[in-house]
Amino acid sequence: MKKNINFYLFIYLTILFLFSVFFLYQKHDVSNDSTISEWLINYEGGFTKRGLIGQLSIYISEFLSLRLRDAILLFQALLVGTYFFLVYHFLKNIHYNKIFIFSIFTPIFILYPVAEIEVLARKEIFIFIYLLIYCFIPIKRKNYKFFYKLCLFPIAILIWEPVIFFILFLFFLDLIENKIKNISKLFFINILSYIPSIILAVYIAFNPISDEAHKIMASSLMENFNENCYMSCDLLKSKSSLYHQFQGNFDKYSVEIFIRYILIIVIGFGPLFILLFNSKLKNQIYFFNKFKNLLLPYLILLSPVTLLFAMGYDWGRWVNISYVFSIISFIYIYKNNLINVSEQFLNNKLFKNINKKIFIFIFIIFCFGWNPKTVITGDVASFPGYRIPYKALKIILKD
Repeated sequence: MKKNINFYLFIYLTILFLFSVFFLYQKHDVSNDSTISEWLINYEGGFTKRGLIGQLSIYISEFLSLRLRDAILLFQALLVGTYFFLVYHFLKNIHYNKIFIFSIFTPIFILYPVAEIEVLARKEIFIFIYLLIYCFIPIKRKNYKFFYKLCLFPIAILIWEPVIFFILFLFFLDLIENKIKNISKLFFINILSYIPSIILAVYIAFNPISDEAHKIMASSLMENFNENCYMSCDLLKSKSSLYHQFQGNFDKYSVEIFIRYILIIVIGFGPLFILLFNSKLKNQIYFFNKFKNLLLPYLILLSPVTLLFAMGYDWGRWVNISYVFSIISFIYIYKNNLINVSEQFLNNKLFKNINKKIFIFIFIIFCFGWNPKTVITGDVASFPGYRIPYKALKIILKD
């Protein structure tokens, strides 16, 4: 089973990587591509949120004598390849039961950015890579983990500051790894490593780019690279304050949207929720020893993300990012033998004895039959397992 999963996972990720590079190449010259617009943000007009990677892309462009969009494409392809490489090595060699398989292949996880290409290689991919690398640091190397958070989490904030809404996941992993049972030890071992990141996030939130600085940045892009500052780049000005962040969603809310996303979260997270409900910590940990299983603790870890939903309209992205943090942190503590998953659940006859053909049918429908759209107003997309290759083939034949 483990050998087969490794093989299928490798094939799956390789195919997704090839499609990713193909779609990135096809859309990197599109004038209204949302991904590129985010990568155009830079520091030419002064400090601003999310400007680090845009500035680095400018340096790469100048150093390699490439067009800015070509430099961004090269950067994006390298990042996507790194992400899939890390995901494969993180998920391989695990003893999976059928619920585990559904939790890995759910369409709100690895498949999602390829199904919704406007999300492909957005800046949260840096955050995913940051999290995966952190999970590869051995638990015994506590000093490495401390300095990794102290030095690199602020860089993650500079790249994509909403990562601060997911800080509880790292905090949770710290508690479990260090088996912390009292609040004083909790502070000195963990909170100190996050203070620079929290200060930086607060500074960014209350110091948006000025109109003059934004104008200088936009002029620099046009004069040096013949690029317009559009979409995400332009929104730095129009959604600069915290109030404007929330205000942008007011006219989009409806009962239909809330019901749709509740169903997306319940169904997409469903296999993981089942695993969490049947898992508990091996050691008594500060605060978390009050819970019989991990489901409610994980809902608490996800609670700050509701602010992200209120502030931005890319709700499909927020679901994807929330799931990545949830599943990677769960697999991490599972791999490191920090939790017990109920033996009764793992040996459940309902999962073990299900007919192979029925299992494959359910698997295909659940994992490749749907995915959420990117923005809050988008309906649920159907059959990404079919639409991804169809879209690629259509582009090839058109060319």
